[in-house]
Amino acid sequence: MRRIEKKTIPELFEKVLNGEKNFDLRIAEFGCEVGDILVLREWDPEMNEYTGRQLEKTVTFVMKTKDLKFWSQEDIDELGFMVMSFK
Repeated sequence: MRRIEKKTIPELFEKVLNGEKNFDLRIAEFGCEVGDILVLREWDPEMNEYTGRQLEKTVTFVMKTKDLKFWSQEDIDELGFMVMSFK
């Protein structure tokens, strides 16, 4: 189990805090496994500093992929991706 600290902008931090957002989408520039602790640190981009608030969440699912063969590059370029969370 590792602790992984990541910046989170205030709008998204608040959604995690109130339970509205229960996922995170990141570029896969770091390792992450089920059971790791994701530490979300609120970052104020206007002040260019951390606010001091943070949340800790246990990672329950990880999906990492470069495989886009389900969609054409044309569709990706036109429509982009959508991430959905569900209960």
